Amino acid sequence: MTLAELRAFAVHVFTAFGAALALLALVFATGGHWAAMFLSLGLALIVDGVDGPMARRFNVAHVLPRWNGEGLDYVVDFVTYVFVPAYAIAASGYLPEMLAIPLGLVVVVTGALYFADRNMKTDDNYFRGFPAVWNLVAFYLFVLEPPPWVAAAAVLALAVLTFVPLRFVHPLRVKRLRLVNIALMALWAALAFVAVAQDLAPPPAIAAALSAIALYFLVAGLLRRAEPSPQ
Repeated sequence: MTLAELRAFAVHVFTAFGAALALLALVFATGGHWAAMFLSLGLALIVDGVDGPMARRFNVAHVLPRWNGEGLDYVVDFVTYVFVPAYAIAASGYLPEMLAIPLGLVVVVTGALYFADRNMKTDDNYFRGFPAVWNLVAFYLFVLEPPPWVAAAAVLALAVLTFVPLRFVHPLRVKRLRLVNIALMALWAALAFVAVAQDLAPPPAIAAALSAIALYFLVAGLLRRAEPSPQ
């Protein structure tokens, strides 16, 4: 194996490490160590954000055509964005007891269908439909602790929005206001880390700031304007 192939394979191993973080998160979740679970999922988010640029930098698809990096990424994304968070949502105690498991099943089914959608993104890199970021939904559920029926309604509404052609911002790839989006994502990451460090019970000001950033990204997608395709 050449040096280029070794580097390319190392990128795939790095991506696959996200699945290891998902298993670690699930172990923490089954023990009720929710902050540790979210820390593991947060590290998986970092892996997901870094592996793409690394793959392009080392031309992984060309150097190692045998290994499907996109397929690997989808597998890892499903377990970190959907499967483990679905368990957390169902086992959190924040949903009505009679609906906890059914809504967990709804999350994994709709999430699986979303990752199979060939049209999940628009030409200008917005997500089409709710992008199955159930890890973030679970995080807000634990931080905000809404009334059970409000939480259930929110989970069901987002599951339905998976199939509604509304636009949701990809913070790194959407060109419009990209610098603002990246800055807000960095701020969000810092605030989320504080919330996790404080065992998911941050001061009201931090919870409010996290909610405001989520609202911004929601509204930015709904107000999306189509961008011209490159010539």
